[in-house]
Amino acid sequence: MPELSHRRRLLVLAICCMSLLIVSLDNTVLNVALPSMQRDLHATTSGLQWTIDAYTLVLASLLMLAGSTADRVGRKRVFMAGLIVFSIGSLLCSLAPSLDLLIVFRMVQAVGGSMLNPVAMSIITNTFTDARERARAIGAWGAVVGISMAAGPLVGGLLVESVGWRSIFWLNLPVGAAALLLTLRFVPESRAPRARRPDPVGQLLVIALFGSLTYAIIEAPDSGFQAVLPFGVVACAALLGLLWYEPRRDEPLIDLRFFRSAPFSGATVIAVSAFAALGGFLFLSTLYLQNVRGLDARHAGLWMLPLAAPTFLCAPLSGRLVGSRGPRVPLLVAGCAMTASAVLFAAFGAETSDVTLFLGYVLFGVGFGFVNAPITNTAVSGMPRAQAGVAAAVASTSRQLGQTLGVAIVGSVLASGIGSSPYKDAFVSAARPGWWILTACGVAVLVLGLVSSGRWARGTAERTAEQLESAEVKEAAVEAGARR
Repeated sequence: MPELSHRRRLLVLAICCMSLLIVSLDNTVLNVALPSMQRDLHATTSGLQWTIDAYTLVLASLLMLAGSTADRVGRKRVFMAGLIVFSIGSLLCSLAPSLDLLIVFRMVQAVGGSMLNPVAMSIITNTFTDARERARAIGAWGAVVGISMAAGPLVGGLLVESVGWRSIFWLNLPVGAAALLLTLRFVPESRAPRARRPDPVGQLLVIALFGSLTYAIIEAPDSGFQAVLPFGVVACAALLGLLWYEPRRDEPLIDLRFFRSAPFSGATVIAVSAFAALGGFLFLSTLYLQNVRGLDARHAGLWMLPLAAPTFLCAPLSGRLVGSRGPRVPLLVAGCAMTASAVLFAAFGAETSDVTLFLGYVLFGVGFGFVNAPITNTAVSGMPRAQAGVAAAVASTSRQLGQTLGVAIVGSVLASGIGSSPYKDAFVSAARPGWWILTACGVAVLVLGLVSSGRWARGTAERTAEQLESAEVKEAAVEAGARR
């Protein structure tokens, strides 16, 4: 990629952030619309879970393929294709006549979305080569999540109340069109110096692992343990297959050598934990505010502001802290705040009081605002720039997998707890085990943030980077010799 002026780099960042905006906005807006969709499409709790998880599941399954493909054929080209497919999927979602077709069209959206976030992050990584400038750019990237969390519930609530839930998908069309035109005009093309070959076996194993695991978790409350046991077996077999097959490939879909770096491994697990907490938190909060408290979508959206505003304010601060002092402080703040928030609900019934409900939302917003920048920066820092797309895709995959599992596990726990009891009477007690699960996620962020950001962890990252770069040089030399 050619060296760009400061103004041009900021413009590229803004264009990439537009893609994150429509993907993030789509999820937050959808959460507010869930009760309305449930009534209109006669959906069960598991049906609502699938409207979210069908999207995040396909996204998680294809992100690494999209990242490596972009490194190979061109990041700008893949990014533009993603914008087109995502916009088409959004239009189809707005026209879906049934829950089943809505889920199918959400999967079309996800195919496009898989080409956006990891590719955009790869573009940012290759555009902002200075470590401190890159950390600040990633902080701004994280702030967009806060914007979507702030604007999504409010805009979504207004649209659901005035026009209907289908209108929430219209938001993506003008933003997607604008991002497409700006990308065509201002984003330079870039690709990795060495093209990575496709890994269809690895890709199929990833799809089998994520899909069967999610299906088993979501359907277990309704279908029973024995009915979903075969899917659990498939998930275990796919995981073992990945661990056996991928190290034996010269250019695997998932380069397991990345995980020799303690910061990279820590960032991956932190991403799963943090976004599992986010997915479960939003799922429980939306259903509680509208189905238990009886708020309409607009007022439920207003109640999300104490969660969204701190996320928006803390994300750029986190990016600056990562750039100046490293990832440890933001991760510790995030872990403490998210744990405290979940404990308020799990142990003290924060839902029963407006004051504690407000405080719980603020604490979670602070925690989530601080966690995103160190995850992203740690995932791509120290890795060879040639593999930036793959490294960023692993981080993005961890986020989407975490959100998928959060909605699946917490939703299934909720459905099992409610059973045949009256919904409003049983909700708070049925949700309590889910809040304890989110507490465990917060503790994981705290502990792993401490362990993966010390001197020993940095040493493993340096050794891993040296090994990866040495391996790339040897592979390039072998290929050059073969051409002669």
